Amino acid sequence: MPGFDRPPRNPAQKINSGYKAWEFLLYFFGVGPALLYGILPEKYWISYCKSVRGVRVLLQDEITPADLLESHELLSEWSDEFEQFYVQRRADRIHFVRPVVHTISHMPPETFRKGPGNVYSQWGLERTIGNLGEELRQHSNPYANLSQRAIHRAWVNSLKTIIPDLEPDSVVLPRGSIDIGKGYALLKRQDSCSRSVRACEEEAVREYMEEEFGEEAAKYWRPFVVRWARARLPNGHTARSLWGEEAREELRIARAVEVNVPDQDCEIAEVLFFCVLNFEDEERYVAIASFFGPPDPHLYKISSKSYWTASHLRDSGIRAIDITSISSCVMMAPDEQYQHYPGRAEGSEVDRWFLTEKPTLKMASWTSAAEPIDEE
Repeated sequence: MPGFDRPPRNPAQKINSGYKAWEFLLYFFGVGPALLYGILPEKYWISYCKSVRGVRVLLQDEITPADLLESHELLSEWSDEFEQFYVQRRADRIHFVRPVVHTISHMPPETFRKGPGNVYSQWGLERTIGNLGEELRQHSNPYANLSQRAIHRAWVNSLKTIIPDLEPDSVVLPRGSIDIGKGYALLKRQDSCSRSVRACEEEAVREYMEEEFGEEAAKYWRPFVVRWARARLPNGHTARSLWGEEAREELRIARAVEVNVPDQDCEIAEVLFFCVLNFEDEERYVAIASFFGPPDPHLYKISSKSYWTASHLRDSGIRAIDITSISSCVMMAPDEQYQHYPGRAEGSEVDRWFLTEKPTLKMASWTSAAEPIDEE
């Protein structure tokens, strides 16, 4: 699991130790739909997925009105189904239904009124309490000192909002990196010289160069590149590559990325390596990536878009893409539960992976699944 703060640990061993809010968030609203498929009875799993999708929408930094309407509908349905499935709406069992089951259905309208929940959530409040406490210097009169530090913080934040240039750029790129604009950068490790690429990678690069530079450029391109291991993304993620990670052990894999191209469905890919392509005076900063196929349309639909399971296309799905089309790092983990899906094609459970994205980031979407599927 790449850079999602703390990865969830084995709940059987760590369930009662320490502060687990982020881990439970990833358990329940991250990997839960994939891990519980085939274990929960279908109607309970479908209902659970409604709550997952609704909360995932509310956790985003940027939320559209359409997303809020979807979240409100799903959470309202889940709230009603929870009471129906687990207590049969019996008054003598109402104490089993915690207030949050009903309260959560009011969160989308409140988000429309107040803004995304992370603006006023427990995360920001606890962080503010902690770092204001670190600034205390008058322990004989701590509350007055804390009050003044909070007022000073509010003044500084107001000035930074009015005059953003007062806040210097905190991102300093390491030596040897290449700033490619729009918040993207190539980071070392860098290969010591140009090296040949495989035939499938060569074909992908030639297709890219023909599209970008013309047929002549693709024809005369020599299949040698200088590989780069990492790329910095505008959201602060560091996208890595198979070339940079394959020699390391016990690492949190961060080479699966979300690729967004205007007017096209979101896609997921595994980065093989990064490189710079040159033609005359032009440069292109690209990633050579092996793509995953589209998600299973039926499971994607009945899970309210919370269960994205796809096959890895490996060498048959290699393409060259602009680094600036990469929006974030994601987790693609082996999907052991897909084998329980009765509608799968024979052999499709092999090399199957499920998607988990970091909460608060814009979620991947696959509009093709929104259309009804007719069985013929």
